[in-house]
Amino acid sequence: MTHHRRHGNNDTGTYDAEMTTALSPAQRYAAFKQTQAKRQSVSSRFARSMPFELDDFQVKANDALEAGDNVLVAAPTGAGKTVVADFAIYLAQERNVKAFYTTPIKALSNQKYHDLVETYGPDRVGLLTGDTSINSEADIVVMTTEVLRNMLYEHSMTLDALRYVILDEVHYLADRFRGPVWEEVIIHLPQSVRIIGLSATVSNVEDFSKWIESVRGDTTLVVSEKRPVPLEQHVLVQADDHTEPELIDLYRRDKDGNQTDKLNAQLVSRLDQLDRKAAKRRGEQRPDRRKGGKGGKGGKGGKWNDHSRRPERHTPRRWAVIDELNFLGILPGIYFIFSRNGCDQAVEQCINAGLELTTDDEVRRIRRIVDEMVEGQLSQEDLKALHFSQFRFALEEGFAPHHAGMVALFRQIVERLFEEGLVKVVFATETLALGINMPARCVVVEKLEKFDGTGHVGLTPGEFTQLTGRAGRRGIDTIGHAVVVDHHGFIPATAAALSSKRVYPLHSSFKPTFNMAVNLLNSSDYETARITLDHSFAQWEANESAWQLEAQMDTLRKALDGYERAFDCEFGDFKEFMRLRMRLSDLEKNERRKLKHEVFRTQKARSEAFKDLDRRIAELREKDRDHPCRKCPDIQKHLKWGHRWAREMRELERVQHRYDSRTGSVARQFDRICNVLNELGYLDRLDEGAKEHIDYRLTERGQLLRHLYSELDLVLAQAIDDGAFDGLDATELASAVMSLIYEPRRGSGGEPRHYPGGMQGNVAVCAAQLKGVHASIAMLCEDYALDEPRQLDFGITDVVYEWAQGESLSRVLYGTDLTGGDFVRGCKRLADVLQQIAVAGPYLGKRAETLAPIAKQAYENVNRGIVAYSGVD
Repeated sequence: MTHHRRHGNNDTGTYDAEMTTALSPAQRYAAFKQTQAKRQSVSSRFARSMPFELDDFQVKANDALEAGDNVLVAAPTGAGKTVVADFAIYLAQERNVKAFYTTPIKALSNQKYHDLVETYGPDRVGLLTGDTSINSEADIVVMTTEVLRNMLYEHSMTLDALRYVILDEVHYLADRFRGPVWEEVIIHLPQSVRIIGLSATVSNVEDFSKWIESVRGDTTLVVSEKRPVPLEQHVLVQADDHTEPELIDLYRRDKDGNQTDKLNAQLVSRLDQLDRKAAKRRGEQRPDRRKGGKGGKGGKGGKWNDHSRRPERHTPRRWAVIDELNFLGILPGIYFIFSRNGCDQAVEQCINAGLELTTDDEVRRIRRIVDEMVEGQLSQEDLKALHFSQFRFALEEGFAPHHAGMVALFRQIVERLFEEGLVKVVFATETLALGINMPARCVVVEKLEKFDGTGHVGLTPGEFTQLTGRAGRRGIDTIGHAVVVDHHGFIPATAAALSSKRVYPLHSSFKPTFNMAVNLLNSSDYETARITLDHSFAQWEANESAWQLEAQMDTLRKALDGYERAFDCEFGDFKEFMRLRMRLSDLEKNERRKLKHEVFRTQKARSEAFKDLDRRIAELREKDRDHPCRKCPDIQKHLKWGHRWAREMRELERVQHRYDSRTGSVARQFDRICNVLNELGYLDRLDEGAKEHIDYRLTERGQLLRHLYSELDLVLAQAIDDGAFDGLDATELASAVMSLIYEPRRGSGGEPRHYPGGMQGNVAVCAAQLKGVHASIAMLCEDYALDEPRQLDFGITDVVYEWAQGESLSRVLYGTDLTGGDFVRGCKRLADVLQQIAVAGPYLGKRAETLAPIAKQAYENVNRGIVAYSGVD
């Protein structure tokens, strides 16, 4: 696509005389005035300033934003959603108000910060993440969503001039761990703020837009499902290691050479040939493909064949895939492998195979950029621990890994070199699919299944779309290529099912937390807090699904009315008679069965329980026998309708229970959280006993909890209040607090190689206290039907202790299976929590003079070297 400046003859609204010749003079004048007004609009000026012509969806979104609406834009990766965000910032500058740009991850925040600094200059742009604060009072501030949430709860003065908030990757609110923050922000932002949501093309985006409108007011939904660069789907197969790989279209082509939505028969035929070849190689008969699906495992998007009874086709080697794609001229590419080790091994395999994808000039440029980015950031010892020399050699050959196990500096080097076209292939885990600006000509997906922590599951259409969406660089490529590598259990129908569906629905992961509860009650009364939670997308979804139950209940009630008319009896109340018989049936069947399985302390207690049941049954039988409806000559006819009435009544009660459990479900969970906090002394309940006028007041403990943002917020607050950290020095405090933050990639509840100071030392004693605090809170949560808090993990307590003592990265990682990236990420989160404790001094009571300064020192001990690196300089 050729970039060009917009001129007057485009849809910004130039007055066109030819179009208006059929209109009356008054109509022509009105059209002329409308066109003039359009040309004078801010959105029109912005469009004319751009080096390319805006797409219709961008113009529509910008116009709506200028008119005062909230805007939700849903479009594929690379379609240009950020143009709308850029206009929001442009509009804020025109109107002399503030704009915040929020992202789900720090890497995205850093990238956007650099982009905006380039446009507006460093004086007008700020950055706020968990570990970085630059020019925080600027008119344009880029931040992670958590930072904005915290500002809202603290009623920051910075929000006074705020008018626009961009929520990038807003579909991230479906994320189980961090998604709820998005909903908190959308609900709590002042009504004077307009939000600009940028989303993937989720299938229920209309519902999401309606919810935003219900919370924020007028909202314009703009959906574009058109990819800026068309995407072609292929499958790469290989007969054996001695033959060249073959790239075959997944879909057949029409007479114009464009891919259709019909499976390519040549691909199916070729896979069949390779199956026969594999069978011949193993001396087996041709597999019966008609029986291929029987006994297979269910997978998303299709059936996996039973592989135990048939030979396997050859799986192409990773280096062979790259060699073929390079020969075909469709690099640069991103090769998705759902394993960190797999990414590292792929780079090594390409090097060992002797592949070179760079020229001598590119090698020199790579060396210069890498040396510039590394200089002064890491010691030689740390670089050695991170295997820097091997990393740089691979970069010079044109290959790189990209995954969360790498330190941020190395990932940023890869991103920079790939963006500049120097690295040709990046072997990445799926985390790269989120937001980072790294478009490619082709995307390779190694397998259509991944390990989700518990087992292997098929990719969803949404995941597949997110991965392949990076293929095709706007303004550079005319076509993008998505390549699935033939693998164990692959059948074309699976890939076709994944690539043809309109992605995935967006579902809320929102639920109240202890920290959220005290923050809500700090600024509003109990009833207002409950109403606020009723505005969540989670509750909105529950209410939307409840309408079907409402319809079901209406149908059942109408049926019950008809049955009641049919069994109307002049001798007595037949409905009362049927209710009596239903209670009797419940006692005779259900209650007796329950008692048989109940555990009693003594035989006497058991006997008494059965005697009481028999007494109640006898009373009901007597009432049944003496009921006046028994005298009715039409009782059998009435009972026929009565039995149907009883069946529908039980169904109505069941549906009513389901309905009640959905409506107000979020607020009911909030109630249970408040009960726990009240019992532990974080809240004082006011108007005790008056159920209609319940309210709570935060105690000093509650104020402390309000300032602790952590998944185990209540455990941390309770541990502080119980004195678990008393007497620890800064190094010991850092190592102990890490147990509340560290989440190993496999398993939980780990123990360190050794506790610093031994089993009688301060850290081990603190660990025992923390386990006790955790156990008591877990029991209380169970009592109030809340999810138990995540397990503590002391697995790297000793490692963090050494780091906080000042040891080098190479020293602390020696003998562990920790990657540099995992260690640094954990330490950054630890530093964030230590800083929270340090600034919570006013709420620490008698510990303000001891714990707060020690936490500050612990923060400084941890936040150094590679941990302190932000990549923003």
